[in-house]
Amino acid sequence: MSKSLKLIAALGLFTVVAACAQQQEEEFIVVDPEPISVEPVYTGKYK
Repeated sequence: MSKSLKLIAALGLFTVVAACAQQQEEEFIVVDPEPISVEPVYTGKYK
């Protein structure tokens, strides 16, 4: 194979490996200091 074909094949392989590599995502938990309030219940128009 020619040098340019080998170079293109190597770059393609590198691209596939880089795209398939799993990236670790940071997980974080948000702690809300205020309690969650309950929404008012619908009771009708005039109640």
